[in-house]
Amino acid sequence: MNHSIKLTAISMALLLSGCGDAGDATQALGPDPKLPAAQRGLLPSMKIAEPALWGDQKPTVPEGYSVTAIAADLQIPRQTLVLPNGDILVAEGRGGNAAKLKPKDVIAGYIKAQGNTKVKGGNRLTLLRDADGDGVYETKTVFAENLNAPYGLAFANGKLYVANQDELVRFDYQEGQTKADGPPIKVTDLPAEINHHWTKSLAISDDGRTLYVGIGSNSNVTERGMEVELDRARVWQVDAETGAHKAYATGIRNPTALTIQPQTGKLWAVVNERDELGPDLVPDYLTSVREGGFYGWPYSYWGQNVDTRAQPQNPKMVAAAIKPDYSLGSHAAALGVDFSIPAMGEKYADGVFVGEHGSWNRENPVGYKVVFVPFSNGSPNGAPIDFATGFRGADGKTRGRPVGVTVDPKGALIIADDLANTVWRVTRNR
Repeated sequence: MNHSIKLTAISMALLLSGCGDAGDATQALGPDPKLPAAQRGLLPSMKIAEPALWGDQKPTVPEGYSVTAIAADLQIPRQTLVLPNGDILVAEGRGGNAAKLKPKDVIAGYIKAQGNTKVKGGNRLTLLRDADGDGVYETKTVFAENLNAPYGLAFANGKLYVANQDELVRFDYQEGQTKADGPPIKVTDLPAEINHHWTKSLAISDDGRTLYVGIGSNSNVTERGMEVELDRARVWQVDAETGAHKAYATGIRNPTALTIQPQTGKLWAVVNERDELGPDLVPDYLTSVREGGFYGWPYSYWGQNVDTRAQPQNPKMVAAAIKPDYSLGSHAAALGVDFSIPAMGEKYADGVFVGEHGSWNRENPVGYKVVFVPFSNGSPNGAPIDFATGFRGADGKTRGRPVGVTVDPKGALIIADDLANTVWRVTRNR
């Protein structure tokens, strides 16, 4: 596509961004969302994020809680991990190399770029340490570098696991060390050709023997052909020792974060669903992940809602599609999830925190916050509660975009902000 055509396409997107929709109130949330009819058009609504500095501002948290920036000037922080001694590891990087297929892809790329940091990805792990426990992380040092777009992190049995965009690796770890002893050891290769969705999420079983890797699709809805979707849109189960792997669950378009439920050992995920069916379709979701389960992509969404764009159609797979547990709303771009603990306070003791990176394809933006989904008897129960907001202000400026959320056993929530290149820490006032 030549330069003049690019400018024309971008101009069309800017004009279309003035066409509004019903707003946030139209979002269907919870376990039984009422979904609207699909909307198809030449281009989806697109809204340019307008980045601004935090300055003397910071995210808004509930009364009785405080938020502090514990690290700044990072290089695109994505996910975080709290180590047994309280140190925090931060995965920093940016991946992906998918070619643009259509004018829409060029326009969408331009729109998205306006809301992203211009900092180069670090391709590293940074370690943060608060040696005296006063809430100030006085040590910030590079733990490992020369990685390839690291994203998912997990730890068990003296092994630190990192999901790069092309392979799952591990480091031997001794408590208290601030730098890796050597280069990482490969556990297994991960699908990396095209890498439309490059992030590889990660969780580990309580016994440390089994890893789960979330692998996103190579398209919105198979426009590159099914042959490039081999081993994509699924969760892998990986033997931590040998690297042997198999599909644990399939039909999950982009499982951006994984976590293990402490009481049950069940695997849970937040998932980014498909685009171009309107501002209120398709809901991103939170769900338990069943072994052997199929979750619809590309043939259907939210159970048996058929997506006619997926060709050829497959009624048998549609009939088998599992309805997710909980809708987070369409285009919120959930990228982080972690189970809470009682130390986070009574209101937030039982449930999950979800980091919502925020939409780019709605005239009235959604996401740009951290929400809490309450649980009861092991399942989501109740409306999501805003926990950390203000990343996108009433002035339309975007000062931050949450990615990973990690609950610190000390009773704090760690939030990676990849627009401000900052890690925030939210604590109860005591």
